[in-house]
Amino acid sequence: MNPQAKLMFVVSLILGSTITISSNHWIMAWTGLEINTLAVLPLISKSHHPRAIEAATKYFLVQAAASALVLFSSMTNAWYTGQWDITQLTHPMSCLTLTTAIAMKLGLVPFHSWFLEVLQGTSLITSLLLSTAMKFPPITLLYLTSSSLNPTLLVAMAILSTALGGWMGLNQTQIRKILAFSSISHLGWMAIILSYNPKLTLLNFYLYSLMTAAVFLTLNTMKALKLSTLMTSWTKTPSLNTILIITLLSLAGLPPLTGFLPKWLIIQELTKQDMAIAATLISLLSLLSLFFYLRLAYCTAITLPPHTTNHMKLWHINKPTNVSISILTTLSITLLPLSPM
Repeated sequence: MNPQAKLMFVVSLILGSTITISSNHWIMAWTGLEINTLAVLPLISKSHHPRAIEAATKYFLVQAAASALVLFSSMTNAWYTGQWDITQLTHPMSCLTLTTAIAMKLGLVPFHSWFLEVLQGTSLITSLLLSTAMKFPPITLLYLTSSSLNPTLLVAMAILSTALGGWMGLNQTQIRKILAFSSISHLGWMAIILSYNPKLTLLNFYLYSLMTAAVFLTLNTMKALKLSTLMTSWTKTPSLNTILIITLLSLAGLPPLTGFLPKWLIIQELTKQDMAIAATLISLLSLLSLFFYLRLAYCTAITLPPHTTNHMKLWHINKPTNVSISILTTLSITLLPLSPM
């Protein structure tokens, strides 16, 4: 892709996100979401592969439908209450429509199918963008309207997302699909606490973005897209492989790594809200996703391909590791031990 074109799309992405995040008016928020959608489409389809074109088409259709629902929700609210302010969403029908729209934008269950296909059809860097930066504006809208949304609906969607994200990821061999299911599972944790403590939703999202960025950038350096490629990547980048194992365990939420921090705080908050059953359920369901993180870590740690055919080893790369990977990985591992300070 032409560097000038790429720069224009990235600037448009930043502009769209900024408009949505900083707006008080529904129409401005909707405009930002639309700019975001249009700016990311060329980045998804830049490889001109049929899978990439299909992914871009699916992404466009889903995001267009979700944006239309956002507009419909805000118009219904304005019709009944005369308010266009984002924080003044009070009409029950509008709240329900908005929850559906944002769930479609984020890929929460039952609107998750597009997310897997889109991630599988695009490159690792664009997948990282879709998993983190593109979810920030919709999560901001959820944060602003959290007091108006239906807690029962959000808890139900959250538990379903964590269950399905863990269950469906067990059988996958494609790394991008595994990370897509991991994203759906993490979204469940964000949604369950939204009505009770929205700041924890944002904290969870920031830490999730940090750890996912570290994993995606490491995999991009290794050029690993399948589990079988991951098994033979130790010859290329031994040190990076070791770091990836720890980052994956942090993403799984094992103490004493960073990923445990949001889960710990969310379980604590749910218990305070007399939701011990929901807390127990979501904790047990996250064990499902722990299994596929452990499988990824196991495949990374394995030092020989487990099949008997002659397999050519990939040559060792001597180029230095990207600075951003080092910083992100350090944060993914050390934030929990540092948090009491």
